Amino acid sequence: MSLSLQRTFQFLCIAVLSVAITFSPNLFAQDHVVSPAELQKDVQAVSAARQRSLAQIDSLLSSQQGQKALETVHVSYQQVQKAVASLDDADLARLAARAQLAQNNFAAGRISDRDLIIILIGVVVIVLIIVAVR
Repeated sequence: MSLSLQRTFQFLCIAVLSVAITFSPNLFAQDHVVSPAELQKDVQAVSAARQRSLAQIDSLLSSQQGQKALETVHVSYQQVQKAVASLDDADLARLAARAQLAQNNFAAGRISDRDLIIILIGVVVIVLIIVAVR
């Protein structure tokens, strides 16, 4: 009887292990908290926001007033453009918001050409300081 019981126990163990090996990937698979598609979408959104910020700052710096401001502080457009590109996303977003506000105020006549140049000089100095500190 003991041999029969032992064989039955071996058979059950083999059956259980076979089932466990066969179905274990499906039984123990976990769903990711964030899907790869959502991650890709988030990365694209961050990248698009960064590109918009860079374009906004570039628009201000490449304007006639921007060029005058750069000449006033004796800094080349390429230097500032390279410095702006090295800013982190938060600094870049803040700077882009200020650039947009300055352009809107200038277009609406709320600030003069001279005031815009002073603002641009401040922006250039801030960018250069941030980059120098890093």
